[in-house]
Formats: sequence, structure tokens, C-alpha cells
Amino acid sequence: MTTRIYIPADMLAIALCADEVARAIAETAKTNGTEIEIIRTGSRGACWAEPLIEVETDTGRIAYGKISADDVPGLFAADFLGGGAHEKHLGLVDDISFLQTQQRHIFKSCGLYAPCDLASYAANGGFAGLRAALSMCAENIIDEVEVSGLRGRGGAAFPAFIKWRTVQGANGPQKYIVCNADEGDSGTFADRLIMESDPFLLIEGMVIAGLSTQADKGVIYLRSEYPLARRVLEKAITVAQEQNWLGADIQGSGKAFDISLFVGGGSYVCGEETALLESLEGKAGIVRSKPPLPALEGLHGQPTLIHNVLTLCAVPEIIAKGGDAHAKLGASRSAGTMCFQLAGDIKHGGLVEEPFGISLRALLDDFGGGTRTGLPIKAVQIGGPLGAYLPPSLFDTPLTYEAFAALGAGLGHGGIVVFNENTDMRAQARYAFEFCAHESCGKCTPCRIGAVRGAELLASDTPDLGLVDDLCEIMVAGSACAMGSMTPIPVQSAMKHFPDEFGARATQAAE
Repeated sequence: MTTRIYIPADMLAIALCADEVARAIAETAKTNGTEIEIIRTGSRGACWAEPLIEVETDTGRIAYGKISADDVPGLFAADFLGGGAHEKHLGLVDDISFLQTQQRHIFKSCGLYAPCDLASYAANGGFAGLRAALSMCAENIIDEVEVSGLRGRGGAAFPAFIKWRTVQGANGPQKYIVCNADEGDSGTFADRLIMESDPFLLIEGMVIAGLSTQADKGVIYLRSEYPLARRVLEKAITVAQEQNWLGADIQGSGKAFDISLFVGGGSYVCGEETALLESLEGKAGIVRSKPPLPALEGLHGQPTLIHNVLTLCAVPEIIAKGGDAHAKLGASRSAGTMCFQLAGDIKHGGLVEEPFGISLRALLDDFGGGTRTGLPIKAVQIGGPLGAYLPPSLFDTPLTYEAFAALGAGLGHGGIVVFNENTDMRAQARYAFEFCAHESCGKCTPCRIGAVRGAELLASDTPDLGLVDDLCEIMVAGSACAMGSMTPIPVQSAMKHFPDEFGARATQAAE
């Protein structure tokens, strides 16, 4: 009897020596004369337990966490192939609290099978949305997206259907679907995880978007720092083409759509959609002025629908199950689920997919398990390096776009970085200016010069906080894109919630 062993092959697991673990298991099994089959899967997103290996047994898949090659002899001695007891035994995967209590929709298949196993993807509900879309008219597809309440998961949270309808109604000889996979925010890895673990989901979402807008060409703009995602996507695109899920005649429908992959040059500002388009056209990644909107004049001057990975990956289920099912998840106008990524000083770092409305405290305590160091949490930053710093007094805030907007904050791409009590918040605020100065495309003065002046001000022993506020106001009002206009968010939130670390603000204000 052959026993199946599932070992993740995503970038994090490989960095933690999953390849060495796989080799050690294969070699030991061969020496022992044991019949096994090793399947290299994607990741379930329980980063704290990686490499997380799973053994298929009669009772289900049994997990063992944080495995190293040195653990392999002990695992065999403990009969891990039969689910035997071991110090790193985590029990049935489905019973692991971190995974069991999540409500996964986008990430429900991650870690179940090999990323480019198209048959397994289809057997687990893949292509149900695309099959439905092939029999629908474009207008009805967009109607379902509108009913779903889907909003962009890249940060701006713009209603998706408006973009879709704009591109559909635009005139142009060629239309494009562009996937923004330039995931560059600190503490974020959801795009990487889905591309390395379940790439056909992204492909399916892009094809559906193409059918609804009469676009027959798609481009995935991938950040250069994701070489493994590149290899997985290249293979998945080839498999999809060979099986007629991409190409000139998708599943005999007479409808066409194909996807190409473009690797970016490492610029953070290319996460902004117009700078991304410039880069795609072979130019320097500098933001364009709006109007015209990309939906009307985007890639090569043609109507272009731009979404990030998670937005497109939400589409297949919406079309398969109907927009109403998606709309019932979440809270208020924040419909569906959000894929939160826990990083920094957190015990159980990883990906948590939950409907909008869960509190920040529940994420940090129930899923994250508190800090890894055991020190109290001082602040969390949500939404990347340009996101707000929030103190523990605000941790009961529901994670919705509306509730965070009321705080002057945003959810961004769902990255949550935890900082303990030893963190210097003035240094964190100064870093925001330094980051902007380093990554600015240089087009506009408020961003290019303002960030440098801001860093200089906060490096002073006695910073003029009134002048810092004035500088932030100018950057918000005068910057050409979110790079400059959002830099004040972490600065001013740190100044507001941790005033003691910036000097006597009240005295300065009185003067």
C-alpha cells in the first residue's frame, strides 16, 4: 500500500528547507522499503507551522509542523505514516484551530493538491464559475459582480462592477485585462501564496473578466522578487492552454482569451496602476495623470480593466454561486471575505481569511495567539508601509472599509504587522518618510522633496511637529498618486496615538 505525503513547495516552505525534508523522507522510505508518494502542494498559509507536512490516513490527513530533515528518522520511528504520536504531531489538518475556524472562500483549495494539477482543481470545484460564464451574456456577468458588492482588494476598495461596466462600454479595437501582482507592501504575501498554490483560480477569474468586457488578452504583471510564482504561473498558463481553458476557442465556446506573464523591474510605485501600465509598455514606471482613466485609455491606449490578484480570485465563486451569496458575507458595504496576513511579532503568523467585520483583536488573539516574544503589543500597522499605526485601544474596531475610514486608516491589501512595546514609534514614522523618498518615482515635488524634508525633521532631537503637520498636508493635497498622498498616514497616526515619543506637542501648538 502506497502512502501519500503532502509537502508544501511554496517559497516560504522552501526557504525553511522543505526540499531537504522531502528528500530525507524519500531516501528513508526507500531504505526502509516503504511505498510512499510525495506530492508537492501549495501552502495552507499556516506560516507558523511550516514546513507543514501531511500524511494521508484512513481518518484523514494528519499534520506535523515545523519539520526539519533531522526530524525525519524520528518521524518514521514514531510511525508517522500511520498518523503516529510525535512531538510535532498536530492532529488532523481539519481540526487545527488556526485553519478550522476560518471561513475560506478564495483560499479554500490552497495546500490540497499540486498547484498545476488541473484535474484536481476541477474536481474541487474549479472552472464552475467559468463554465457558467461561458453560457451567460456579458451584461449578466457584470450584474452578478454588482450584486456581490465586490470591491477592489488592492487598497482603494473601488466597486469592481463600475470598472467592468466602464471597460465593457468603452470603444477600442483591443481591450485588456491586467492583473496587478506587484505585491510589495510590508507584511503581505496573499498574492504570492495564491499564485504559488492555486494559480488556476487566478486564470479563471481573468478569463471571466475578459468574457464580460469583450477583452481577449490578459497580462499578469508579476513582481520580480517572486521567481517561484513565475515558474508556477508559466506552467499553469501552458497547462490551461493545452486543455483549452485559454486560447482561441475556450472549451468549444467560440470565445477567446489568452494570458501572458510580464515580470516587473522591482519598483514599489509600479503597484500604482498607471505606473504599472507605463512599465508594461517598456517605459519608466512613472505615474500618469488622470484623466484619461485606464478603463478608457489604458495599456497601449486601449480600454483596460486592472485588478489585483485577490479581486480577480474572488470572481469565480461569485459567478458559480451567484452574487447574493458573496453579498451575504461581511458587514455593511464591505462584502465578502478579506485575506488578512499576520506578520511581525506574532506567535501564529500566516494567512487568515474571514468575512469583513471581524475585530482586529480577534485576529491578533484568536488566530495570532499574541506576540511571539511574549511582550505586550504596542501597535499594529495595517495596509503596508503607508498604512496607519493603531494602538491597543482601537483593537476592537471591526475590520471594514467604513470603520477604518472613520479612523483615518485603511485596510489596504490586508497586511497586518505587529510591533511590541520596545518599538520606537518616532523611528517608525521617520521610516515612512524615508521609504517614500527611496521609492518615489520623482514626478511630483510634494512626494520627491517632501519625503526627504520629513525624514530630516523627524531625525532632529526636537522636531517641529507643527511643520511636520504642514508638510503632511501639502503631500496629501499635492502628490500625483497615493505614494505621496498616503505617506502622511503612518506619520500622523504615530504622532496622534503615541505623542509622548515625539516631544511636547501641546507646548509647540501653544507657541
